[in-house]
Amino acid sequence: MGIAAVIVSYLIGAVSFSYLIGQLLKKLDIRDHGSGNAGATNTLRVLGVGPAIVVLLLDCAKGIAAVWIGFAAGGGDPVLAALCGSAAVVGHNWPVFFGFRGGKGVATTIGVLATLVFWTALAAGIIAILTIAVTRYVSLGSLLFMIGTTLLTAVLHPVFNYPFVYVYFLAALTILSLWRHSSNIKKLMNGTESKLGEKVKSKEAGG
Repeated sequence: MGIAAVIVSYLIGAVSFSYLIGQLLKKLDIRDHGSGNAGATNTLRVLGVGPAIVVLLLDCAKGIAAVWIGFAAGGGDPVLAALCGSAAVVGHNWPVFFGFRGGKGVATTIGVLATLVFWTALAAGIIAILTIAVTRYVSLGSLLFMIGTTLLTAVLHPVFNYPFVYVYFLAALTILSLWRHSSNIKKLMNGTESKLGEKVKSKEAGG
């Protein structure tokens, strides 16, 4: 049951809603436009606010669904729930249905973390949203959300009665996110990262 739950979670994560909505609305491959990333931020750049919100919510829902599949299959086992959530993120990043060319997994990770560690994710999310509002750098806010949730959970897990094992999964997802955002980090450091609302003419910026 556990292995099947992880596989199903990966397959759920592998459904690329940004690609499907791009095909539905404009008959385009979102990965060939804007930043080239199959995610909500690039959907905003290429297709606009409405489609981006839909993609964001659906990608978050993939993470939420995967975690609950893990809880259901494992009788509430937190390790299986975290494994299934992680599998959904991997599926989003490397989707078997779309040539293993996916996104960076931020929205799906939000869904996973909000389900596993709601309160620490909420606190880190507020910081991330404020950062994006001030700087207009979505990548910076995303990374702060990942790092912040991991650190807050490590410190506050006894307060909220979160299993400490979650910290290991959060750390792994944070490292994965840092790796996937390596080009964004370089652009942030040299001041060339695209800001929210800017049009990207070529596949040069992440999000």
